[in-house]
Amino acid sequence: MDRAARAFWLRSPGHGEIRDVSLPEPADDDVVVRTLCSGVSRGTESLVFRGGVPQSQHTAMRAPFQDGEFPGPVKYGYLNVGLVEEGPRHLVGRTVFCLYPHQSRYVVPASAVTPVPDTVPAGRAVLAGAVETAVNALWDAAPLIGDRIAVVGAGMIGCSVAGLLARYPGVRVQLVDSDPARAAVAEALGVDFALPEDALGDCDLAVHASATEGGLARSLELLAAEGTVLELSWYGDRRISLPLGEAFHSGRLVLRGSQVGRVSPARRSSRTFADRLALSLDLLADPAFDALVTGECAFEELPSVMNGIAAGDLPGLCHRVLYDTTTATSCA
Repeated sequence: MDRAARAFWLRSPGHGEIRDVSLPEPADDDVVVRTLCSGVSRGTESLVFRGGVPQSQHTAMRAPFQDGEFPGPVKYGYLNVGLVEEGPRHLVGRTVFCLYPHQSRYVVPASAVTPVPDTVPAGRAVLAGAVETAVNALWDAAPLIGDRIAVVGAGMIGCSVAGLLARYPGVRVQLVDSDPARAAVAEALGVDFALPEDALGDCDLAVHASATEGGLARSLELLAAEGTVLELSWYGDRRISLPLGEAFHSGRLVLRGSQVGRVSPARRSSRTFADRLALSLDLLADPAFDALVTGECAFEELPSVMNGIAAGDLPGLCHRVLYDTTTATSCA
């Protein structure tokens, strides 16, 4: 079988390109996957594209199948859905999700791919990484029945968290963002929406995902006494300041970090990374998550599209990348 493929590389900060690559011969326990579609993780990939990964985080920020090193040249990404062309019999012909960069075909160990349930379209499965982050965050936060919760920042991660919280019984969930256009996404997910100045207070939990200093400060302001802010934002090499005077100490507020690189301590003894990803794909059977895909482009357009995304000229949530003329149907 043809071993040629094409991959998106960041040649240097701000300069992406499509490169021809040759695939290795697969081992007996490998799979060959033809990519149907991939997703751009806007926050992290924009940071990588701009060259904003701090040197101290170069190792921690590595994607599972990254080639090259920060700040570049580097092949980076982790939201890939494809069709298994070669490999173990039980996987051949299956649609799978893999934490692989933007590349037309690739070879990985069979253990690195997760079958996409028949109830989940391939085009929606590119959201698995965002939903997995949300699952881990909610394992960390452990919200209770009847909690009052604000999700501040209606990006891919914030919307994924809000979409899962909408299923919790008796909770008051409000998605908070400075962009009024995100109200339509909140409605699709089945949660309330508010601009930051109109958000409801007395929250037991605020999940922050706006990656802005103002958003984190507002999250603290929305808490009731002894409430918690769960911080999901990744600031890269930016420094931020916080109002840790005012009610922070008297209210005994909690600011806690959460990150998907490790399974939450609340489930680490009983759930593996594979378990968490499989759960996330199952949760994507809900068509409400389609609202998180707000743009598409052909793979060949990705270098210019990444310029626009990183510069803020192409706003939106998940941007889906299509790989051939048949992909649009395959990803429906």
